[in-house]
Amino acid sequence: MLHRPVVNFFQVASLVMLLVAVALLAAIATMHFAIHGAEVQVPKLMGMTVAEARSQTSGLGLDLDVDNRYYSGDVAAGHILSQSPAPGTVVRQEWRVRVAESLGPQKVEVPETVAQEERVAALRLRRVGLEVGVTARLPWAGAAEGTVLAQDPPAHAQGIERPAINLLVAAAGNQTSDGFVMPELIGLPVVTAQAELARVGIQSTAAFVDVPVAPMGTGNTPPTLPVRPGAVTAQQPFAGARVFQNAQVTLTVAK
Repeated sequence: MLHRPVVNFFQVASLVMLLVAVALLAAIATMHFAIHGAEVQVPKLMGMTVAEARSQTSGLGLDLDVDNRYYSGDVAAGHILSQSPAPGTVVRQEWRVRVAESLGPQKVEVPETVAQEERVAALRLRRVGLEVGVTARLPWAGAAEGTVLAQDPPAHAQGIERPAINLLVAAAGNQTSDGFVMPELIGLPVVTAQAELARVGIQSTAAFVDVPVAPMGTGNTPPTLPVRPGAVTAQQPFAGARVFQNAQVTLTVAK
């Protein structure tokens, strides 16, 4: 009779410990669900139409954002070119998935906007399905305020990446320049490229590099034209970027 209370005490203590352990396990499971239960894997969207991608991401509780559109000769218009995050990435629900949409091959011709009034140039671009990209302004005595001085890509350009045309516009003579639109210099003789930059007061340096000889064409493959010595093969900043007079442009030039 003297041992029974001790036995009962240990039985009660064991039961209490068991209940505490169950409660802890339940709490851990609840926390795990709260932290990880709303996670999903980002699906592969490349190649889908935007409507298909939107439907799939919506079903997983994700938001789809088409934040870029590019021309592509490989992916049909209206289909997804690229995505971020990459397929298989684990994210929380309501995460924003950013994609780039293909516009298909370039079918529009870039119009000439130089010497036109800025508003007229913008209307002309939109009329053919293009948009105004970066607009920089430069005080220029030789043109009326608001006149387009230069554009990039240039008129009639083929194989452009994006449907956006960057403009350099004349500002009033008493205004301070807010920068320049970096032109496309690749392929130009280095002396021509440096002269074009110097004309607006931008300094540049040239780094001469060896360029491998292009292989001869075989079968139906046409031969690749060799790079001319003294031609610009790369530039930094890239074409279309906004630069200022204190910028240092680096040109890579073929020996």
